[in-house]
Amino acid sequence: MTYRELGKTRLKVSRLCFGALTMGPLQANLLPERGGELIEHAFARGINFVDTAQFYQSYRHIGHGLKKAGGDMIVCSKTYAYTREQALEAVDEARRLLDRDVIEIFLLHEQESEFTFKGHMQALEALYGLKSRGVIRAVGASTHHIAAVKAATALGLDVIHPLINIKGLGIVDGTREEMEAALYSAHNAGIGIYTMKALGGGNLFSSADECFKYVLSLPFADSIAVGMQSVEEIDANVNYFENLRFDEADIARLNNKKRRILVEDWCTGCGNCRAACGQNAMRLDGGRAVCDPAACILCGYCSGHCPMWAIKII
Repeated sequence: MTYRELGKTRLKVSRLCFGALTMGPLQANLLPERGGELIEHAFARGINFVDTAQFYQSYRHIGHGLKKAGGDMIVCSKTYAYTREQALEAVDEARRLLDRDVIEIFLLHEQESEFTFKGHMQALEALYGLKSRGVIRAVGASTHHIAAVKAATALGLDVIHPLINIKGLGIVDGTREEMEAALYSAHNAGIGIYTMKALGGGNLFSSADECFKYVLSLPFADSIAVGMQSVEEIDANVNYFENLRFDEADIARLNNKKRRILVEDWCTGCGNCRAACGQNAMRLDGGRAVCDPAACILCGYCSGHCPMWAIKII
């Protein structure tokens, strides 16, 4: 495993970051103990960086893993907080459930533009206040939007967690090339960048080799977060990041892993999923939610906004 400095944060992270969304209740819904075993295995394979969020509900999984790994892992979490109080509560929750005093990185979740940053400025200032006290070490934002990358660069944030992949799948407001240009500017300004959705939320599994080659070739990508929910996926991804190739068994496992959105019969058609979907992949038809698989990037956020828990990624 190779490691890079994450911008100017002085945090040295593995090129492969463990994306914890997929093992939590929004997707695989693993027991926390099982999730902890995966974190422990990932650490043993050289991964020292894990990405999560308040929304993912995977703190207990990661907490089990941190205890088992017996070494230092760098944790990044995210929050939708927009007030000072909400931001402080979000960080306290992470510290409590992860059973650690310091959370290395905390991001504003899913920023869209300079205007959403303005709406979350109280929370951003609170995070910087915690950074000054040593409770967190870096502050930033996650986004699917080019406009937010530009705004984060103008604000001089420490870290940006952007969506980018070889097809540009999931970028909301422009092309892959435009996102690349914005991220080069952020990188040149000293901002740490770790990317998401290299495999398009699973939609690009069949071209995983091409997808990984692309993101690993990006000079600005200090680390690449990949969602993992099994030892087999961890091993396949680590092998690729270490050797820049999959063996035949790895390819077979990845190609056979197909995920999709399942809307259960008890969906009430409330429309929360449609409002939460940044890709416009969810619609209502006949009084229930329907997913457009061509637009869906399998982020699982619709599931988290469903009051009936009728939406799952399987």
